[in-house]
Amino acid sequence: MGAALRRIQLGNALSAFGNGFTVPFLFVYVAQVRGLGAGTAGVVLSAFAVAALAVLPFTGRAIDRRGPLPVVLAGSVVAAAGSFGLGMSSGAPLAVASAAVLGAGIAVIQPALATLIVWCSTTATRSRAFAAQFFLQNLALGIGGLIGGLLVDTAVPASFTRLFVIEAAMFLVLAAIVASVRLPRSAWVEDVPAERAPGGWRAMLADKAMVRLCVLGAVMFFACYGQFESGLTAFATQVAHVQPSTLGVALAANTAAIVVAQFLVLRPVERRRRSRVIAAVGLVWAAAWAAAGVSGLVHGHQAWATGAIISTYALFGLGEAMLSPTVAPLVADLAPDRMVGQYNSAFSLVKQLALAIGPAVGGAMVAGGLHRSYIVVLVVFSLGITVLALRLGRRLTAAQDSPLRTPAPAGGVPAPEFSLSSS
Repeated sequence: MGAALRRIQLGNALSAFGNGFTVPFLFVYVAQVRGLGAGTAGVVLSAFAVAALAVLPFTGRAIDRRGPLPVVLAGSVVAAAGSFGLGMSSGAPLAVASAAVLGAGIAVIQPALATLIVWCSTTATRSRAFAAQFFLQNLALGIGGLIGGLLVDTAVPASFTRLFVIEAAMFLVLAAIVASVRLPRSAWVEDVPAERAPGGWRAMLADKAMVRLCVLGAVMFFACYGQFESGLTAFATQVAHVQPSTLGVALAANTAAIVVAQFLVLRPVERRRRSRVIAAVGLVWAAAWAAAGVSGLVHGHQAWATGAIISTYALFGLGEAMLSPTVAPLVADLAPDRMVGQYNSAFSLVKQLALAIGPAVGGAMVAGGLHRSYIVVLVVFSLGITVLALRLGRRLTAAQDSPLRTPAPAGGVPAPEFSLSSS
């Protein structure tokens, strides 16, 4: 990695480290520590998601017109203000407003950082750049959560305030690091004036390959990330009857699978067709949901049920490690000149929509006693990933589907031909 990309990766990791201090404890902080109740905590989490959905439709155009660097700076300052406000919140109005500000800031940062990574990488190095981002993000998030758990005390609100102050400081550190980055001067950035640059939702929606990728992304995020905090958790505790403490072990297995598998699978993945790698992830996740189903069938044998749930989370981690060097670079390679920000933001918007719908659907199905139907639906969705990925592959050029097998264009930085949320 060049100096610019190293700084971007460092800033991204430090902001994820700050997120780790607060993400696992936000519900407990609002509901119990501040005494605002579970209902208010749910509204706070909803405000976070709604704000992200509200700003993402406008983020891509801002990135493409102004450049990703000032957008990251603005998003970091906004996110820091929201995090600090949450730490100071003692009433519902301020907590909800601060969560909305924080959600908007983070939503703006993510596609802008993805665009920065595209600008500072080439077709040959882009997969590894995004794999490194995903690896560092998950590792830093886990370390932050571990340290945060050692610092908090539900009887001492100030201990939680400290966590939010640390998170706010990390966002400002991200801003400071990104502000020091000297971006490479790309030919396509210089030659296409901003006022004549193509862009907008209409232009992106005319790209059938990108539309197919967004549909595929919606299914992926619904079938995996959208179930982690609701449906899968409810199924594990209510149907498989595993202990709540087992969920912590399962999440650790998910993180461990990502950390261990990320660079083991990187070389095989980046030398194969991206569409086929995504199709393989669908099969891996179908096996993960089948393991979850087995845990419900053997709930009378606690050890077997526990092992099946842990295997489910580990298989999800393997699939995530395969996706990180695949999907985000594909979004970048599909984007025409000066529309990388628009494409990254659109894919982030799809992710947020799936993350909003997934928990509601999954949680409702398990709560309604539709346990077998829940597993069947998720297995079908996972197999749908495989089918959609193979169909997408027919619309991709050789350079988009297998960039390392295609000779790079001579001269200059290649024109850009995005991140999964952590688990």
